[in-house]
Amino acid sequence: MSEAELIFTALAELSTRQIAESVEATGCRKFRGRGKGRTDSQEARLDLENKTGKSVVTGENFLPPPRNPKRLKGKNDE
Repeated sequence: MSEAELIFTALAELSTRQIAESVEATGCRKFRGRGKGRTDSQEARLDLENKTGKSVVTGENFLPPPRNPKRLKGKNDE
C-alpha cells in the first residue's frame, strides 16, 4: 500500500469509529448502516485523485518483502 492508501484507510477507520461512538452504537444491529466514515474517506480520496490526476490505490506493498521468508514444511517435504 502506498502512504496515501494507508492514510485514507486510517481516516475511514477513525471516522467510522467516532461516528459509532457519537451515536452510542452497540452490537451489529445498531451499527448496521453507520459506516459513514468509509464514504467520507472515499469522497476525500476521489477528490484528491481528481485534483492530482493520479490514483491513490496502487498494487504495491508498503513493506519491503522479507529477505528470507520462512517456509512451512508440507506433507511431501522431508
